[in-house]
Amino acid sequence: MRRTVITLLAVAALGAGLTGCTSSDPVVAEDAGAGTRTVAHAMGSTEVPARPNRVVVLDTDKFDTALSLGVVPVGAARTEVGAWPSYFGAEKVAGIEPVGLLAEPDLEAITALRPDLILGSKFRQEKFYDELSAIAPTVFTEKVGITWKENFLLDGKALGREQEAKDLMAGYEKRAEELGARLGDAAARKISIVRFMPTEIRIYGPDSFSGLVLGDVGVGRPERQLLAAKEDKRFDKVSPERIPEVDGDIIFVTAYGEKAAAEQAKVTGGSLWKNLSAVRAGKAYVVADETWMTGIGVTAAGRILDDLEKYVPAA
Repeated sequence: MRRTVITLLAVAALGAGLTGCTSSDPVVAEDAGAGTRTVAHAMGSTEVPARPNRVVVLDTDKFDTALSLGVVPVGAARTEVGAWPSYFGAEKVAGIEPVGLLAEPDLEAITALRPDLILGSKFRQEKFYDELSAIAPTVFTEKVGITWKENFLLDGKALGREQEAKDLMAGYEKRAEELGARLGDAAARKISIVRFMPTEIRIYGPDSFSGLVLGDVGVGRPERQLLAAKEDKRFDKVSPERIPEVDGDIIFVTAYGEKAAAEQAKVTGGSLWKNLSAVRAGKAYVVADETWMTGIGVTAAGRILDDLEKYVPAA
């Protein structure tokens, strides 16, 4: 019932805006002058403003994309951890309003922000699409992570910054290739990615966001993390008793939130972890979960390259 009421209100507000807008409304006036474009996406096609300026983002990759392209969203959905990503700087994200969680966006809060574009994900928010579309033009990407480059370019197009997005992606890919060349035989370096969750431990494969970035650099992965026998090659779980399976020449470790960090401290303080060859060699490094795991955008990918430059020695 709540969603029906919100949808009706949003439709009514949209209708009033179309019939009664004047030059005193700066948002509507600017959009009208800028025109619109048709953007094909996971849910069909949508007419969007040529240069949207009140954008709401409903997934972490869209958060990264918007800010990477110079667009500060008026609202954004949060992860369960809650805080905005810190890698863009506190000042830049200070004015962004929260609009619920990734899996449960707050439609009332979104409506109140009067967005002219909503960016979301079919993977996470498909059931909300009709209601969101009644609030503002809405563009959804299909999947999360594995298609991060395609998502970035599509969202860049929706934001009216298609060429800027292409340029940023080209710059990232060039940097990744050059880093791989500086590492010499990059494929010989077996890089392990381990993530602590509140209730489980994961290893990340070649189709995860961070795994794809490592693939762009050309570094190798431990055999266990190729996930060759699995259809889903994003990640797999290991129990605390199977910690020896996470070993590699170098291990990068992240934790998703405080409960996960407590589990990380418990496991890494144990003998199985301490006996890993990478740990004994001093080559296990804690890195930011918000860039390696949840960022899923070109700026987050650049931060992963920063960590590789810092911790993986050149040939």
